Amino acid sequence: MRAVRFAIAALVLAALLAAAGCGGSSSSSSSNESSASEWASGLCTALTTWTNSVKSAGDKLKGNVSKDSLNTAADDIKSASDTLVSDLKDLGKPNTKQGQDAKNAMDQLSNEVKSDVKQMQSDVKNASGVQAAATAASSVGTTLSTMGNQINSAASKLDQADPDGELKKAFQNSPDCKSLTSSSS
Repeated sequence: MRAVRFAIAALVLAALLAAAGCGGSSSSSSSNESSASEWASGLCTALTTWTNSVKSAGDKLKGNVSKDSLNTAADDIKSASDTLVSDLKDLGKPNTKQGQDAKNAMDQLSNEVKSDVKQMQSDVKNASGVQAAATAASSVGTTLSTMGNQINSAASKLDQADPDGELKKAFQNSPDCKSLTSSSS
């Protein structure tokens, strides 16, 4: 069950990139494209790093879940999520017509991720005993699924914030995004 939830998070990440990268215009906008390209590449790199770290943490919860493995996985997820939040903040605003809307979507995602991590840490901290550890492990999976849904929501907001297709084109052309979607699909 937990492995399924981790897979769901990876699939939602692929959906984010598909939603943000589908379509787009064929015209070139040299002044905005560079900044949009850097922004798209930075976002894909941040999400790839987070996804890989979360998958690795999830591997620690396979088999018999102990309090130690649960704490280690939760610590690793927190660390990965802290890095994601920092990376999203560092992205700033893309130099596009609706760049502020894209930044706002990433700011909201950052706040949601921070809140999710706090809830997960509370669930793990309060677990004592084998049954409670299994329940907390399930809660970790639920939290990751929630994060996946929030990433998907952020993708929709990015799509709405990009009526001219500037970011879509940047996502399509970024090698960082292409490698992510091909490895997740």
